[in-house]
Amino acid sequence: MSRSTGAVVVAGILVLSSCGGVGGGGGVGGGGGGGEGRTAGQALTTMGFGLPDEIASVRVDLFKKANPQVTVNINEGAFDEQAFLSAVAAGNPPDVVYLSRDRIGSYAARGAIQPIDACVSRESIPTGDYYPAAQAQVKYGGSWYGIPEFYNSVVLIVNDKAAEDAGVDPASIDTSDWDALGRLAEKMSKADGGRIERFGFNPKLPEFLPLWAKANGADLLSADGRTAALGDPKVVEALRYAHGLVERQGGWKRLKAYVDTWDFFGGENPFVKDQVGMMLSEQFLVSSMAGSSPDVGITVLPFRDRRGEPVNYVGGNAWVVPKGARNPEAACRWMKTMTAADTWIAAARARQDKRAQEGKVNIGTYTGNVKADETIFGEIVRPSGRKPFDDAVKVIREVQPVGFAVPQSAAAAEFKKAWEDAGTRVLLEGQAPAEALEQAQAEAQKAIDEAGS
Repeated sequence: MSRSTGAVVVAGILVLSSCGGVGGGGGVGGGGGGGEGRTAGQALTTMGFGLPDEIASVRVDLFKKANPQVTVNINEGAFDEQAFLSAVAAGNPPDVVYLSRDRIGSYAARGAIQPIDACVSRESIPTGDYYPAAQAQVKYGGSWYGIPEFYNSVVLIVNDKAAEDAGVDPASIDTSDWDALGRLAEKMSKADGGRIERFGFNPKLPEFLPLWAKANGADLLSADGRTAALGDPKVVEALRYAHGLVERQGGWKRLKAYVDTWDFFGGENPFVKDQVGMMLSEQFLVSSMAGSSPDVGITVLPFRDRRGEPVNYVGGNAWVVPKGARNPEAACRWMKTMTAADTWIAAARARQDKRAQEGKVNIGTYTGNVKADETIFGEIVRPSGRKPFDDAVKVIREVQPVGFAVPQSAAAAEFKKAWEDAGTRVLLEGQAPAEALEQAQAEAQKAIDEAGS
C-alpha cells in the first residue's frame, strides 16, 4: 500500500485472519489504551521497524539491558497500514509501531492510536529536546501521540561537473532567483536527439510541493489543520513554476522514464554518472554517497525561498502506541529509550567507529533530538578531509532549525493524497495547475470536515 493511501476507518475493517501474528504476544500492562486494570506483562511487540544497522541495534540493545524482564519481539519489515488497522480492529495490535509522522493525525482522529500524555509525564520524557517541527508532527489536538525519531532535512545537491559545464560556480547557485534557476536548469540539461543524457534540475514533484509553496510564501494548510489552502494563488504559482522546470527539460513522461533507470544509493548513483545537474533530496542521499562514492564531485546547498532565506521541509518517523496495546508501559519505556539523547549518542559513536574501521566517510546521524545532535556533531563527527561532505554537514546543520512540516489534521493522509494527486495530474495528464489545485482543495477540505465531525 502506498504512503498516500487514505487511512481506513478502524471500525469498518474486515479482520484478516493472517494478521494474528501482528499483535502483542505475551502479557499485558496497565497505563491506558485498553490496558487498564491488567497485570504487567513481559512481552513487547513492534511493527514497522527492523535492525538494518548499528544505529538500530545499539539502541535496541540498550533497551534490553535496561529492561531485562521484557521480551522484545521485533516484527521486521516496513509499516503495513492494512495489517496495522486490521490488528487494531481485531483487538490484537502490536505494542508499539514505527511509522511516518505525516500519518499521525489521521490515525489519532480515528482512534487507531492513543494519546501518550500520561506516558510522557510518567517517564519524564524530555520533550523539549525535540526539534519544534518534529514536535508539531507528533501532536494532535494538543496531545502527544508519538515520539519522533530521525529528522530528515531537504537540501539541494549540485553536480559540480554540470555546474561547470553551465559556466557557474556550484557554490554560487541561489534558488531564490526563480528566473535564473530556470535558465540554469536548461543549461545543465543534456540531450542527444530525443534521448535525455542529463536531467538539469529535478524539482521532486509532486512530493516536494509543500517546499515550493513555502518558498513562495504559502502554506498548504492552516496551522490548526482545519482549513486547506491548496487554491492559494501562491501555491498555484509554485506548482506552475516547478512544473514549468520539468517541461523546459523535456516533460515528465520522458524524464521519469530516465529517472527510473537511476541507482540512487549505489556507487553508480546519478551524480557519479553525470545523469543529473541538481536535485532536491533528503540528507540521507548525501550520507549514502559518503559511503558509496566519497570522491564524487558535489556541492550541497540550502534551498532558499524567494527572499533568500533557507527553507527546509522536514520529515521522519515516529513511535506510536496503538489502541488496545497490551503492554503500553513497556512501549512507553521503549519510546523513551529509543529517542533519548544518550541512546542516540551511543549509536552515533558506534556508527563513527564502524565507518572509521571501514575507512568510510561519516556525515553523522541526524536525529529528532536537538540535545543528541549537539553532542553528535560537537564531539563525535569530525572533518573527514572530503570537502564536499564536510561542507554538507555544515549546511544540513544550518537548515535543521528552520525546518517546517505540513500541520497535522484529522484527515492528514487524505489531505496529502489530494495535493500529491493534483501534482501528478499536472505532470502526467497536463491538467492546468490552477484547475488541479482547485479540485484538490475541494477534496481536501471535504475530507478534513468529515474527519473532524
